[in-house]
Amino acid sequence: MSKSGPHKSALKEKEGISQPESVGKNSVAQIIQFRKKQPSAQELIDGILKGDKISLSRAITLVESTQPKHLEKANEIIQACLPHANNSVRIGITGVPGVGKSTFIEAFGRYLTATGKKVAVLAVDPSSTISHGSILGDKTRMEELVKDENAYIRPSASGETLGGVARKTRETIILCEACGFDTIIIETVGVGQSETAVHSMVDFFLLLKIAGAGDELQGIKRGIMEMADAIVINKADGDNIKKAKMAKTEFNRALHLFPAKSSGWQPKVTTCSAITHDGIAEIWEMISEYLILTKSNDYFFERRKDQNQHWLLETINEQLKNHFFEHPEIKNLLEENKKAVQNSEVSPFAAAQNLLQIYQNSKNLK
Repeated sequence: MSKSGPHKSALKEKEGISQPESVGKNSVAQIIQFRKKQPSAQELIDGILKGDKISLSRAITLVESTQPKHLEKANEIIQACLPHANNSVRIGITGVPGVGKSTFIEAFGRYLTATGKKVAVLAVDPSSTISHGSILGDKTRMEELVKDENAYIRPSASGETLGGVARKTRETIILCEACGFDTIIIETVGVGQSETAVHSMVDFFLLLKIAGAGDELQGIKRGIMEMADAIVINKADGDNIKKAKMAKTEFNRALHLFPAKSSGWQPKVTTCSAITHDGIAEIWEMISEYLILTKSNDYFFERRKDQNQHWLLETINEQLKNHFFEHPEIKNLLEENKKAVQNSEVSPFAAAQNLLQIYQNSKNLK
Protein backbone atom coordinates (compact mmCIF):
# COMPACT_ATOMS: atom_id res chain seq x y z
CA MET A 1 0.00 0.00 0.00
CA SER A 2 1.40 3.39 -0.98
CA LYS A 3 1.81 6.33 1.39
CA SER A 4 -0.93 8.17 -0.41
CA GLY A 5 -3.46 5.69 0.92
CA PRO A 6 -5.42 2.75 -0.52
CA HIS A 7 -5.63 2.50 -4.33
CA LYS A 8 -8.94 3.77 -5.73
CA SER A 9 -10.50 1.99 -8.66
CA ALA A 10 -10.85 4.02 -11.85
CA LEU A 11 -14.35 2.59 -12.19
CA LYS A 12 -15.57 4.27 -9.04
CA GLU A 13 -18.06 7.09 -9.62
CA LYS A 14 -16.78 10.45 -8.57
CA GLU A 15 -18.61 12.27 -5.85
CA GLY A 16 -20.44 15.44 -6.60
CA ILE A 17 -22.47 14.21 -9.59
CA SER A 18 -26.17 14.33 -8.79
CA GLN A 19 -29.46 14.61 -10.63
CA PRO A 20 -30.56 18.22 -11.21
CA GLU A 21 -33.79 19.27 -9.58
CA SER A 22 -35.55 19.46 -12.98
CA VAL A 23 -35.45 15.68 -13.24
CA GLY A 24 -36.04 14.89 -9.60
CA LYS A 25 -38.14 12.01 -8.37
CA ASN A 26 -41.31 14.07 -8.28
CA SER A 27 -40.83 15.26 -11.87
CA VAL A 28 -40.16 11.75 -13.12
CA ALA A 29 -43.26 10.46 -11.31
CA GLN A 30 -45.37 13.22 -12.89
CA ILE A 31 -44.08 12.40 -16.39
CA ILE A 32 -44.80 8.70 -15.92
CA GLN A 33 -48.28 9.48 -14.61
CA PHE A 34 -48.96 11.80 -17.57
CA ARG A 35 -47.92 9.13 -20.05
CA LYS A 36 -50.15 6.57 -18.38
CA LYS A 37 -53.15 8.89 -18.56
CA GLN A 38 -55.41 7.94 -21.43
CA PRO A 39 -57.12 10.95 -23.06
CA SER A 40 -60.82 10.67 -23.75
CA ALA A 41 -62.17 10.21 -27.27
CA GLN A 42 -63.36 13.83 -27.30
CA GLU A 43 -59.94 15.11 -26.22
CA LEU A 44 -58.33 13.19 -29.09
CA ILE A 45 -60.94 14.44 -31.56
CA ASP A 46 -60.36 18.05 -30.48
CA GLY A 47 -56.59 17.58 -30.77
CA ILE A 48 -56.84 16.04 -34.26
CA LEU A 49 -59.07 18.83 -35.56
CA LYS A 50 -56.56 21.38 -34.22
CA GLY A 51 -53.75 19.64 -36.14
CA ASP A 52 -52.04 18.09 -33.11
CA LYS A 53 -49.77 15.25 -34.26
CA ILE A 54 -49.59 13.66 -30.79
CA SER A 55 -53.37 13.31 -30.65
CA LEU A 56 -53.30 11.92 -34.19
CA SER A 57 -50.69 9.31 -33.26
CA ARG A 58 -52.61 8.25 -30.16
CA ALA A 59 -55.84 7.93 -32.14
CA ILE A 60 -54.13 5.83 -34.82
CA THR A 61 -52.75 3.54 -32.10
CA LEU A 62 -56.31 3.04 -30.84
CA VAL A 63 -57.57 2.34 -34.36
CA GLU A 64 -54.81 -0.21 -34.97
CA SER A 65 -55.40 -1.96 -31.65
CA THR A 66 -56.94 -5.42 -31.73
CA GLN A 67 -58.31 -5.07 -28.18
CA PRO A 68 -62.13 -5.01 -28.14
CA LYS A 69 -62.17 -2.29 -25.44
CA HIS A 70 -60.43 0.12 -27.86
CA LEU A 71 -62.86 -0.53 -30.73
CA GLU A 72 -65.74 1.62 -29.42
CA LYS A 73 -63.44 4.55 -28.66
CA ALA A 74 -61.76 4.28 -32.07
CA ASN A 75 -65.12 4.18 -33.87
CA GLU A 76 -66.26 7.30 -32.01
CA ILE A 77 -63.12 9.15 -33.14
CA ILE A 78 -63.47 8.03 -36.76
CA GLN A 79 -67.16 8.98 -36.87
CA ALA A 80 -66.38 12.48 -35.57
CA CYS A 81 -63.52 12.91 -38.05
CA LEU A 82 -65.46 11.77 -41.14
CA PRO A 83 -67.11 15.17 -41.85
CA HIS A 84 -63.62 16.71 -41.93
CA ALA A 85 -62.11 14.06 -44.23
CA ASN A 86 -62.11 13.34 -47.98
CA ASN A 87 -60.34 16.60 -48.75
CA SER A 88 -56.93 15.24 -49.71
CA VAL A 89 -55.11 13.63 -52.62
CA ARG A 90 -54.32 10.00 -51.87
CA ILE A 91 -51.25 8.64 -53.64
CA GLY A 92 -50.16 5.01 -53.53
CA ILE A 93 -46.48 4.27 -54.17
CA THR A 94 -45.15 0.78 -54.67
CA GLY A 95 -42.10 -0.95 -56.08
CA VAL A 96 -39.78 -3.82 -55.32
CA PRO A 97 -37.40 -3.53 -52.32
CA GLY A 98 -34.29 -1.60 -53.32
CA VAL A 99 -36.04 0.64 -55.83
CA GLY A 100 -35.59 3.61 -53.51
CA LYS A 101 -39.15 4.16 -52.27
CA SER A 102 -38.20 5.85 -49.01
CA THR A 103 -35.61 8.12 -50.63
CA PHE A 104 -38.07 9.04 -53.36
CA ILE A 105 -40.90 9.74 -50.89
CA GLU A 106 -38.62 11.95 -48.81
CA ALA A 107 -37.57 13.98 -51.87
CA PHE A 108 -41.17 14.14 -53.14
CA GLY A 109 -42.54 15.00 -49.69
CA ARG A 110 -39.99 17.75 -49.15
CA TYR A 111 -40.88 19.24 -52.54
CA LEU A 112 -44.58 19.23 -51.64
CA THR A 113 -44.12 20.81 -48.20
CA ALA A 114 -41.95 23.51 -49.81
CA THR A 115 -44.94 24.41 -51.99
CA GLY A 116 -47.20 24.72 -48.92
CA LYS A 117 -48.66 21.20 -48.85
CA LYS A 118 -49.17 19.20 -45.66
CA VAL A 119 -48.00 15.65 -46.26
CA ALA A 120 -48.78 12.48 -44.30
CA VAL A 121 -46.78 9.36 -45.16
CA LEU A 122 -48.30 6.04 -44.14
CA ALA A 123 -45.40 3.65 -44.48
CA VAL A 124 -46.20 -0.03 -44.13
CA ASP A 125 -43.29 -2.16 -42.93
CA PRO A 126 -43.15 -5.91 -43.54
CA SER A 127 -43.65 -8.07 -40.46
CA SER A 128 -41.75 -11.27 -39.85
CA THR A 129 -43.90 -14.36 -40.26
CA ILE A 130 -41.68 -16.06 -37.66
CA SER A 131 -41.25 -13.51 -34.86
CA HIS A 132 -44.10 -11.20 -36.01
CA GLY A 133 -41.73 -8.30 -35.39
CA SER A 134 -41.20 -5.28 -37.64
CA ILE A 135 -38.32 -2.83 -37.90
CA LEU A 136 -40.48 0.26 -38.57
CA GLY A 137 -37.41 2.13 -39.82
CA ASP A 138 -39.06 4.60 -42.20
CA LYS A 139 -38.61 7.54 -39.83
CA THR A 140 -34.90 6.77 -39.76
CA ARG A 141 -34.67 6.53 -43.55
CA MET A 142 -36.61 9.79 -44.03
CA GLU A 143 -34.54 11.77 -41.54
CA GLU A 144 -35.12 15.16 -43.21
CA LEU A 145 -38.84 14.78 -43.87
CA VAL A 146 -39.52 13.59 -40.33
CA LYS A 147 -38.23 16.95 -39.02
CA ASP A 148 -40.51 18.93 -41.34
CA GLU A 149 -43.37 20.48 -39.33
CA ASN A 150 -45.69 20.14 -42.34
CA ALA A 151 -45.06 16.41 -42.63
CA TYR A 152 -46.15 13.41 -40.60
CA ILE A 153 -44.72 9.91 -40.97
CA ARG A 154 -46.54 6.94 -39.49
CA PRO A 155 -44.84 3.56 -39.89
CA SER A 156 -47.13 0.59 -39.27
CA ALA A 157 -46.47 -3.12 -39.28
CA SER A 158 -48.21 -5.09 -42.00
CA GLY A 159 -48.92 -7.89 -39.51
CA GLU A 160 -50.70 -10.84 -41.04
CA THR A 161 -52.43 -8.73 -43.68
CA LEU A 162 -51.87 -10.28 -47.10
CA GLY A 163 -49.79 -8.09 -49.36
CA GLY A 164 -48.32 -5.80 -46.72
CA VAL A 165 -51.00 -3.18 -46.25
CA ALA A 166 -51.69 -2.32 -42.65
CA ARG A 167 -55.01 -3.57 -41.33
CA LYS A 168 -56.32 -0.11 -40.57
CA THR A 169 -54.76 2.00 -43.32
CA ARG A 170 -58.12 3.31 -44.55
CA GLU A 171 -59.15 4.52 -41.10
CA THR A 172 -55.75 6.15 -40.66
CA ILE A 173 -56.27 8.07 -43.92
CA ILE A 174 -59.51 9.53 -42.48
CA LEU A 175 -57.76 10.68 -39.30
CA CYS A 176 -54.86 12.26 -41.21
CA GLU A 177 -57.25 14.16 -43.46
CA ALA A 178 -59.18 15.45 -40.44
CA CYS A 179 -55.86 16.58 -38.96
CA GLY A 180 -55.33 18.87 -41.95
CA PHE A 181 -53.04 16.82 -44.18
CA ASP A 182 -53.97 17.46 -47.81
CA THR A 183 -51.63 14.93 -49.42
CA ILE A 184 -51.61 11.33 -48.18
CA ILE A 185 -48.86 9.03 -49.43
CA ILE A 186 -49.17 5.29 -48.83
CA GLU A 187 -45.93 3.36 -49.21
CA THR A 188 -46.19 -0.41 -49.48
CA VAL A 189 -43.60 -3.07 -48.82
CA GLY A 190 -43.54 -4.02 -52.50
CA VAL A 191 -43.83 -7.77 -52.01
CA GLY A 192 -45.91 -8.28 -55.12
CA GLN A 193 -49.34 -8.75 -53.54
CA SER A 194 -50.04 -5.32 -52.06
CA GLU A 195 -50.88 -3.47 -55.25
CA THR A 196 -54.56 -4.45 -55.36
CA ALA A 197 -55.13 -3.43 -51.74
CA VAL A 198 -53.40 -0.08 -52.22
CA HIS A 199 -55.20 0.57 -55.49
CA SER A 200 -58.54 0.21 -53.69
CA MET A 201 -57.83 3.15 -51.38
CA VAL A 202 -55.92 5.76 -53.41
CA ASP A 203 -56.65 8.27 -56.16
CA PHE A 204 -53.35 7.94 -58.01
CA PHE A 205 -51.24 4.79 -58.19
CA LEU A 206 -47.52 5.22 -58.88
CA LEU A 207 -45.18 2.36 -59.69
CA LEU A 208 -41.46 2.92 -59.04
CA LYS A 209 -38.95 1.04 -61.17
CA ILE A 210 -35.19 1.12 -61.68
CA ALA A 211 -33.27 0.65 -64.91
CA GLY A 212 -30.47 -1.81 -65.48
CA ALA A 213 -31.78 -4.41 -63.03
CA GLY A 214 -32.69 -6.80 -65.84
CA ASP A 215 -36.41 -6.57 -65.05
CA GLU A 216 -37.65 -4.23 -67.82
CA LEU A 217 -39.50 -7.04 -69.57
CA GLN A 218 -40.10 -9.01 -66.38
CA GLY A 219 -41.74 -5.92 -64.88
CA ILE A 220 -44.26 -5.69 -67.70
CA LYS A 221 -47.00 -7.65 -65.96
CA ARG A 222 -50.55 -7.11 -67.11
CA GLY A 223 -52.08 -6.68 -63.64
CA ILE A 224 -49.68 -4.14 -62.21
CA MET A 225 -49.38 -2.25 -65.49
CA GLU A 226 -53.14 -1.91 -65.81
CA MET A 227 -53.39 -0.51 -62.29
CA ALA A 228 -50.53 1.98 -62.58
CA ASP A 229 -51.40 5.58 -63.43
CA ALA A 230 -47.72 6.35 -63.84
CA ILE A 231 -44.43 4.50 -63.97
CA VAL A 232 -41.43 6.38 -62.60
CA ILE A 233 -37.91 5.17 -63.37
CA ASN A 234 -35.96 6.14 -60.26
CA LYS A 235 -32.18 6.53 -59.84
CA ALA A 236 -31.85 8.25 -63.22
CA ASP A 237 -28.54 9.86 -62.35
CA GLY A 238 -24.87 9.39 -63.19
CA ASP A 239 -24.21 6.39 -65.41
CA ASN A 240 -27.85 5.30 -65.10
CA ILE A 241 -29.31 8.20 -67.12
CA LYS A 242 -28.94 6.42 -70.47
CA LYS A 243 -30.33 3.15 -69.07
CA ALA A 244 -33.28 5.01 -67.53
CA LYS A 245 -34.16 6.60 -70.88
CA MET A 246 -34.06 3.18 -72.57
CA ALA A 247 -36.30 1.71 -69.86
CA LYS A 248 -38.71 4.62 -70.30
CA THR A 249 -39.02 3.79 -74.01
CA GLU A 250 -39.67 0.10 -73.28
CA PHE A 251 -42.40 0.82 -70.72
CA ASN A 252 -44.03 3.41 -72.97
CA ARG A 253 -44.32 0.81 -75.72
CA ALA A 254 -45.84 -1.68 -73.28
CA LEU A 255 -48.41 0.79 -71.94
CA HIS A 256 -49.80 1.45 -75.40
CA LEU A 257 -50.66 -2.25 -75.76
CA PHE A 258 -53.28 -2.04 -73.01
CA PRO A 259 -56.87 -0.85 -73.47
CA ALA A 260 -57.78 2.70 -72.48
CA LYS A 261 -58.54 3.32 -68.81
CA SER A 262 -62.09 4.16 -67.73
CA SER A 263 -60.68 7.32 -66.17
CA GLY A 264 -59.79 8.65 -69.61
CA TRP A 265 -56.18 9.02 -68.44
CA GLN A 266 -53.29 7.70 -70.53
CA PRO A 267 -50.67 6.37 -68.07
CA LYS A 268 -47.30 8.06 -68.41
CA VAL A 269 -43.69 7.00 -67.91
CA THR A 270 -41.10 9.41 -66.60
CA THR A 271 -37.67 9.37 -64.99
CA CYS A 272 -36.34 10.99 -61.83
CA SER A 273 -33.52 11.01 -59.35
CA ALA A 274 -34.43 11.12 -55.68
CA ILE A 275 -30.81 12.08 -54.96
CA THR A 276 -30.45 15.06 -57.32
CA HIS A 277 -34.22 15.81 -57.25
CA ASP A 278 -34.33 15.92 -61.05
CA GLY A 279 -37.81 15.11 -62.30
CA ILE A 280 -39.53 15.42 -58.90
CA ALA A 281 -41.44 18.61 -59.78
CA GLU A 282 -42.58 17.07 -63.07
CA ILE A 283 -44.10 14.11 -61.22
CA TRP A 284 -46.33 16.42 -59.17
CA GLU A 285 -47.31 18.29 -62.34
CA MET A 286 -48.33 14.96 -63.87
CA ILE A 287 -50.44 14.04 -60.82
CA SER A 288 -52.07 17.49 -60.94
CA GLU A 289 -52.98 16.92 -64.62
CA TYR A 290 -54.55 13.60 -63.66
CA LEU A 291 -56.61 15.23 -60.90
CA ILE A 292 -57.88 17.98 -63.21
CA LEU A 293 -58.94 15.41 -65.82
CA THR A 294 -60.60 12.92 -63.46
CA LYS A 295 -62.44 15.60 -61.48
CA SER A 296 -63.73 17.22 -64.67
CA ASN A 297 -65.17 13.91 -65.94
CA ASP A 298 -66.40 12.87 -62.44
CA TYR A 299 -64.27 9.70 -62.42
CA PHE A 300 -62.47 10.92 -59.27
CA PHE A 301 -65.70 11.22 -57.28
CA GLU A 302 -67.24 7.99 -58.60
CA ARG A 303 -64.08 6.11 -57.68
CA ARG A 304 -64.20 7.49 -54.15
CA LYS A 305 -67.78 6.18 -53.85
CA ASP A 306 -66.71 2.73 -55.08
CA GLN A 307 -63.83 2.73 -52.60
CA ASN A 308 -66.21 3.51 -49.73
CA GLN A 309 -68.39 0.59 -50.76
CA HIS A 310 -65.34 -1.68 -50.92
CA TRP A 311 -64.31 -0.39 -47.48
CA LEU A 312 -67.74 -1.38 -46.10
CA LEU A 313 -67.44 -4.95 -47.38
CA GLU A 314 -63.86 -5.30 -46.17
CA THR A 315 -64.84 -4.06 -42.70
CA ILE A 316 -67.70 -6.58 -42.52
CA ASN A 317 -65.33 -9.39 -43.50
CA GLU A 318 -62.80 -8.30 -40.89
CA GLN A 319 -65.36 -7.93 -38.09
CA LEU A 320 -66.91 -11.34 -38.83
CA LYS A 321 -63.48 -12.94 -38.74
CA ASN A 322 -62.56 -11.22 -35.47
CA HIS A 323 -65.88 -12.14 -33.81
CA PHE A 324 -65.49 -15.75 -34.88
CA PHE A 325 -61.99 -16.20 -33.45
CA GLU A 326 -62.79 -14.25 -30.27
CA HIS A 327 -65.87 -16.40 -29.53
CA PRO A 328 -65.22 -18.26 -26.21
CA GLU A 329 -66.55 -21.64 -27.43
CA ILE A 330 -64.62 -21.41 -30.70
CA LYS A 331 -61.44 -20.56 -28.80
CA ASN A 332 -61.82 -23.75 -26.75
CA LEU A 333 -62.59 -25.99 -29.71
CA LEU A 334 -60.12 -24.53 -32.20
CA GLU A 335 -56.97 -26.11 -30.76
CA GLU A 336 -58.73 -29.46 -30.47
CA ASN A 337 -59.76 -29.29 -34.13
CA LYS A 338 -56.29 -28.18 -35.20
CA LYS A 339 -54.75 -31.28 -33.63
CA ALA A 340 -57.40 -33.51 -35.20
CA VAL A 341 -56.63 -32.06 -38.63
CA GLN A 342 -52.87 -32.44 -38.10
CA ASN A 343 -53.35 -36.11 -37.17
CA SER A 344 -55.62 -36.67 -40.21
CA GLU A 345 -58.49 -37.66 -37.91
CA VAL A 346 -60.77 -35.20 -39.71
CA SER A 347 -60.46 -33.22 -42.94
CA PRO A 348 -59.81 -29.46 -42.76
CA PHE A 349 -63.09 -28.84 -44.58
CA ALA A 350 -65.17 -30.94 -42.17
CA ALA A 351 -63.49 -29.32 -39.15
CA ALA A 352 -64.12 -25.84 -40.53
CA GLN A 353 -67.74 -26.65 -41.30
CA ASN A 354 -68.23 -28.01 -37.79
CA LEU A 355 -66.76 -24.90 -36.13
CA LEU A 356 -68.79 -22.57 -38.32
CA GLN A 357 -71.97 -24.50 -37.50
CA ILE A 358 -71.26 -24.28 -33.76
CA TYR A 359 -70.64 -20.54 -34.11
CA GLN A 360 -73.87 -20.09 -36.07
CA ASN A 361 -75.91 -22.09 -33.56
CA SER A 362 -74.57 -20.03 -30.67
CA LYS A 363 -75.69 -16.86 -32.45
CA ASN A 364 -79.15 -18.27 -33.12
CA LEU A 365 -79.63 -19.06 -29.43
CA LYS A 366 -79.15 -15.43 -28.45
